[in-house]
Amino acid sequence: MKEPPGFVQRFDGKIGVQDRMRLLDQTPATIWLTGLSGAGKSTLAFALEEQLIALGHACYVLDGDNVRHGLASDLGFGHHERRENIRRVAHVAQLMNDAGLIVITALISPIREDRAMAREIIGADKFVETHVSAPLATCASRDPKGLYAKARSGEISSFTGVSAPYEAPIDPDLCIDTATLTLAESVAQIFHYVREKCLGTSTHRSAHTAGA
Repeated sequence: MKEPPGFVQRFDGKIGVQDRMRLLDQTPATIWLTGLSGAGKSTLAFALEEQLIALGHACYVLDGDNVRHGLASDLGFGHHERRENIRRVAHVAQLMNDAGLIVITALISPIREDRAMAREIIGADKFVETHVSAPLATCASRDPKGLYAKARSGEISSFTGVSAPYEAPIDPDLCIDTATLTLAESVAQIFHYVREKCLGTSTHRSAHTAGA
């Protein structure tokens, strides 16, 4: 049953994002990790989260596999369902950003148009498109679930990189080549960007002291 116009209205409280930014000493953003299955998105996302938490910064990982256990448990892997999954995750990330958090998403998100939709939902000033890059052969060699082999044998249809396209970002904010960088080096590259864009003076002082 569709509710009449005006039934649902936005209600804004007295606490705004600027208040939460001052409280948390950080600027919220969404680090949107995109790349093939096996490129290292989840590993990188949780390692970055661990480093940020260790420095006292509020952040959270929205991992593609994890959200499909609840938020997107009703969705499959066709194009329209993938797009809906990205739409839902983007709205959750936007709410978390509004709460002042730094969000790290790890989704294949293979289609440029869908990532553009996520950018629009989250806000261009908060959306950090990060291409986690590795050759297809490298990704397949890392695959503990054997998904690439199943896709090539026809057991899995619409598998990105094999039977479905992956549209790499044309001009990403960051590009992390996990085939040539170690995990520590990959995390360091993203952390440097996040530190300059998001983190408050206390983190900059700590980093300066640690390097002295």
